[in-house]
Amino acid sequence: MIKTIIIYIFLVFVAITVQAENTRFVMSASSAVEMGKQFRLSFTLNARGNNLKLPPGLRDNFDILMGPSTGQSTSIRTENGRTTQEVSYSYTYILRAKKEGEFEIRPASIDIRGKVFESNSLKIRVVKPQSKPAQTQTNTKDLGSTNVDLGKDNMFVRVVMSKQNVFRGEQIIATVKLYVNPNIPIAGFDEVNLPTYEGFYTQDIEIPQQINFTREVYKDKIYQIGVLKKTILFPQQNGKITIEPFSMALLVQQQVKARSFFDDYFSTHRTVKSRITSSAVIINVKDLPIQPSDFMGGVGNFNINSSISANEVTTNDAVTLTVKINGTGNIRLIKSPELTLPTDFEVYDPRTTDNVKTTANGATGTKTIEYLFQPRFEGDYTIPAIKFAYFNPATGKYITKATQEYNLHVTKGSEEQSTTVISSLRKEDVRLIGQDIRFIKQGNPLLRIKGYTFFGTTWFYLIYAISTALFIILFIVYRKKAKENANIALVRNKKANRVAKKRLKAAASFMKQNNNEAFHDEILKAFLGYLSDKLGIPVANLNRESAISKLQERNVTQEVIDDYTEVVDHCEFARYAPTQGSEARGELYKKAEATMSRFEKQIKK
Repeated sequence: MIKTIIIYIFLVFVAITVQAENTRFVMSASSAVEMGKQFRLSFTLNARGNNLKLPPGLRDNFDILMGPSTGQSTSIRTENGRTTQEVSYSYTYILRAKKEGEFEIRPASIDIRGKVFESNSLKIRVVKPQSKPAQTQTNTKDLGSTNVDLGKDNMFVRVVMSKQNVFRGEQIIATVKLYVNPNIPIAGFDEVNLPTYEGFYTQDIEIPQQINFTREVYKDKIYQIGVLKKTILFPQQNGKITIEPFSMALLVQQQVKARSFFDDYFSTHRTVKSRITSSAVIINVKDLPIQPSDFMGGVGNFNINSSISANEVTTNDAVTLTVKINGTGNIRLIKSPELTLPTDFEVYDPRTTDNVKTTANGATGTKTIEYLFQPRFEGDYTIPAIKFAYFNPATGKYITKATQEYNLHVTKGSEEQSTTVISSLRKEDVRLIGQDIRFIKQGNPLLRIKGYTFFGTTWFYLIYAISTALFIILFIVYRKKAKENANIALVRNKKANRVAKKRLKAAASFMKQNNNEAFHDEILKAFLGYLSDKLGIPVANLNRESAISKLQERNVTQEVIDDYTEVVDHCEFARYAPTQGSEARGELYKKAEATMSRFEKQIKK
């Protein structure tokens, strides 16, 4: 019985502790307000509480006009088949600032089941009252001219740099910000031309596609600020680099002067364009101090470590030395450090892999370098440490770090392994092994009589003659094709029938779909395109009279001309009037196909 009571008390204590850890008590308010304007100070918690105590000293800087207004809301969420319910309680006060300045609101407190919880603290900037921007009324007659200038103080865009005096290769975070007066209704964007950052290596920081506007104070004025783009810049040259101005157009809801009762009722606002242009930004880039021999281009703060795949191998076994450089800075631009090994090792080109993340704090991640090599002879070897020097812009000095040394014990492998690896040498045709013994080729080599040569034989002259003849034939054919292609009229004449057949095929497809208008339209296009290409008449100048006149000049029979005019008349009439049905379309298609075939036979090139 006592044991059960103890377990029960323990479980209750654990439940209370877990609930206390999950309790959230949050204070929120606008970060920037105008002097004399009202604003809300809200408290939100996920448990019922009592005895809410406002932050100490709140009344010294703010008047409490109303509150608290209490509220309760319930949210239900289903995840992986499990439904959870959360109740939220809120307390809202209406405040007004007494004076200008920046104030810190200390945490409030509330009692929840006998335990006191404190909220977060806030900073609020109070600025002088702002005048509302003038909205020019536009007459509806003037809506064709929609470019409007609403003033540089009310809407502008700028590039905010985290630093403007840096070393070459040091990362800078560039943020493109849009500033808009809170009283101007923005409907959207148009013709956005963001900066290109010439002279920098860039990496974009992922931001939400939907722009979220927040209130901030800039030059003692409150603006709605939206972040358009965030980019990490790495300057690649010394001196002054200028980020050229860029522009964009904002779509603004602007009041329109009404001309009638209906205009006043239905359309008192129109969307107009207002173009804004940023100012140029200059970055001063300093050159790096004299570089040590182990400097691999890294600028930032890095660490280096390594590992080896095995410490005991046989001759010609593959060994991998993995080196990882991690930290914050221009990781992608770091070159692979050089690994110096004894001459009795077969060394391959290192393989590099980058794993870099871009955040609001800069580029951070890891560069992994894998060095692959093979020992040729048995023995004990030392894999030397790899030195890595980088420049730390925070201290303005180079820092050198190194990996550890490794002892490699190599035992003799099989003879087959030795033969395979030695015959695969790719750096030299012949290489000394040991001191003065050259490698002796094994197997059955292909031998030929000394002094024999293929030059001057019958087969040599025969192949030479055949190659020359083929070259001449290809040259003649190519020249002929080039001349034909240069004659545009001739090319169009040759392709006319093929193009017409494609359009008739498309018309047949529309006929099966019972698409009356598209069917007749495609047949008309087939005849117009064919006659334009065949007769050399531009489509813009092609009409019934000019087509008939040219066909008569080409000695086309009157019967074929009559069939052509009948097909064209039927198509033009059927595009705007009901047809007799699918049978009539089938007969028309057959007649059009037959007429096109007779055209091809009678029209001379």
